Amino acid sequence: MTETQDKSVDPWLLSILVCPVTRTPLRHDAAAGELISEAASLAFPIRDGVPVMLVEAARPL
Repeated sequence: MTETQDKSVDPWLLSILVCPVTRTPLRHDAAAGELISEAASLAFPIRDGVPVMLVEAARPL
């Protein structure tokens, strides 16, 4: 499966999403197409414009 990075994630959606592990805010890394949880040291992918908030899908930082 190929990941499609979409830099145009809805700003409202970004404002309400939190890390599923720590419940802390996420940082949007548009260049990498990821949402970064500094607290959990995880990067959650954005696939086809949809944030994948599963720990199993995240990559460690």
